[in-house]
Amino acid sequence: MFLDRDGTVTEPRHYPSRPDDLVLEAGVGPSLRRLQQQGAALVVVTNQSGVARGLFTEAQLLLMHERLRDLLADHGVTLDGIYFCPHHRDGRVEALAISCRCRKPEPGLLLRAAVDLGIHLQRSWMVGDFLSDVGAGHRAGCRTALVGPLGAQDVPPSGPAPDLRTVSTAEALQRISDHFDEEPS
Repeated sequence: MFLDRDGTVTEPRHYPSRPDDLVLEAGVGPSLRRLQQQGAALVVVTNQSGVARGLFTEAQLLLMHERLRDLLADHGVTLDGIYFCPHHRDGRVEALAISCRCRKPEPGLLLRAAVDLGIHLQRSWMVGDFLSDVGAGHRAGCRTALVGPLGAQDVPPSGPAPDLRTVSTAEALQRISDHFDEEPS
C-alpha cells in the first residue's frame, strides 16, 4: 500500500515545514491498522518540493516524518518506509532544481520502495489526493485510489482514471481493506 502524505494521510497544509504542522486525516489510523493486520506493507511516497524551494531543509523534513511515525504509532501503526522526492525543476536549491524520475507522477519512488521492500506492485494500491498520485500508481503498475472532495479533481479524458474514487482517505482504505485478498482483475 503506497500512500501520499499531505492531503491523504495528513490534513492538507500549504508546504508544512514543522512537525506540528502534521495532523492525521480523520479515521486514517484505525484504517491503516486494519490493513497492516491484514498483511499490507504501508509506505508513504511524497513529493516534497519545499526542500528544493528552500522552504525547509531535509533535516526538518526528517523531523516531520518522525512526527508522522509517532502519530501513527498512537494507533498501533508502523510504516514500512517513507520515500520522498526533494526535487523541483524550479527550485532555489541548485542541486535539487532538476527534473527527476522520483517526482510523482513519475513512478520512481514506488519502484524503489518495491525493490527495497519486496512489494508486488500489481497487488498494491497507490492512494493519493492528486492526479499525479494516480499517474505514478498507474505507471508503476498499481491499482489507484483518488481521495478528496468529489468534483475537486475530475479526471481528464486523456489521463488515467483511478480504480477507486472516494471523498476521504479513511473511506478508500476501508473499501480496499474490505477486498484486500482479492486479486486485481
